[in-house]
Amino acid sequence: MKLVLNGRLVPENEAVVSVFDRGFLYGDGLFETLRLYHGKPFRWTRHMERLQRGAGFLGIVLPLGPDEMLCLTEDVVRANQMPGGVLRIAVSRGSGPRGYSPRGAGPPTLVMSLHSAPPLDPTNSRRGRLVSSSFHLPAGGKLAAIKSSSRLVQVLARAEAEAQGADEALLLNTDGEVVEATSSNLFWIEGDTVCTPPLESGALDGVTRDVVLELCAARGLPTQERSITLEELHPAEAIFLTQSVLEIIPVVSLNERPVWQSALVDVIREAYRDAVRRETGSDEGPP
Repeated sequence: MKLVLNGRLVPENEAVVSVFDRGFLYGDGLFETLRLYHGKPFRWTRHMERLQRGAGFLGIVLPLGPDEMLCLTEDVVRANQMPGGVLRIAVSRGSGPRGYSPRGAGPPTLVMSLHSAPPLDPTNSRRGRLVSSSFHLPAGGKLAAIKSSSRLVQVLARAEAEAQGADEALLLNTDGEVVEATSSNLFWIEGDTVCTPPLESGALDGVTRDVVLELCAARGLPTQERSITLEELHPAEAIFLTQSVLEIIPVVSLNERPVWQSALVDVIREAYRDAVRRETGSDEGPP
């Protein structure tokens, strides 16, 4: 496999980052993950906007612009012959003096790596087993707005879920409100209304989350962003997760209790698939 390291296409086994890089030492950086369809990233502009916004928040000057990174994406797809892969873009502040202070660090490190894409199989219910985690997110935390490299809460929550035989962990905030899963945004259905926690709860401003809200609006489906407790979520008519790699994931169980399934989730899933086909210029499904 080949990847991009600081603008250069290099073999994976030759890609070297300093042990003093602040991304390694402190998680001082951010990342984006995109799914490619027939070599084309879905919602590239939206991902780049979030990356740029996060870099500005952290005070990191991105070494390359969106157009340059898109060209490099095409290069790494061709080099690996993987048009249906998952692209991960990681940026750190770079190496610097010992200590938390970012003063004197840099230049930033940029890595763009391509990975095999998991199959999109809506009948695979094993992806939808969800359990609530004992690890909590800070309500109203400023870092929730960006995909920072500091993901220890998510790592520990996912490990906790897997130890219980589940696929994903549901994270609550310090106010006891349901927020999101470790790598997915959360939705639930009440009647004909599609609901999701507000960003103020500590939820990430997910790209797929935005697409779902946009698709619902286009089809006249009512949506609501509101806070909810775990107890209030349990009797929901349906629950589903959204993320760029696996798209729409129906939840089949929550804390080992079965979750109702709704045809409305299938409607949203198909609307998302149509948007992917339309925007990537392909009439086919994922490769």
